[in-house]
Amino acid sequence: MILIINGTNRPNNKSKYISEYCKNYLADTLNEEVRYLNLEQITPEIISHQMYKADGQALFLNEIQDELIVPIQRWIVISPEYNGSFPGILKLFFDALSVRKYKESFAGKKVGLIGTSTGRAGNLRGMEHLTSFLNYLRITVFHNKLPVSSIGNVLSNDGQIDEAQKAALNAYLEEYIQWAM
Repeated sequence: MILIINGTNRPNNKSKYISEYCKNYLADTLNEEVRYLNLEQITPEIISHQMYKADGQALFLNEIQDELIVPIQRWIVISPEYNGSFPGILKLFFDALSVRKYKESFAGKKVGLIGTSTGRAGNLRGMEHLTSFLNYLRITVFHNKLPVSSIGNVLSNDGQIDEAQKAALNAYLEEYIQWAM
């Protein structure tokens, strides 16, 4: 099983189109289940001093952890660039997950990273920050990171991805799958 994580909670974000494409491509290509977590689903209750107590966390967070994070060993995280790094909600989400079932949630997982940005770098700096953070959590990060630059130019107004970007995504996903097996 593979988990695709759209790493932002910003409404109407463009990264969700990349995330959904990855989910659909892998679901059509692999003979296994592909799950999807969109951080737009993360509700404000996560942001509280209670997030640092295992028995005080929001129940939906425990459900996400028990149903998606703990059992799934391979993830792909799509992270847009926010202020030269990755979104704060993604860091906060992982921080909250680290309170209970720390080792089961992180140790030994294999993660691929896709960065998106409106600029030319495709969130390369943010993916490096995220790599350092994930390595600290004992997660192995795939050496090849895919930057999706100028995302406004690779998406049509209705969220369709252009053919050149689809080819880059397909190649990345195939390489990730070979590595993560």
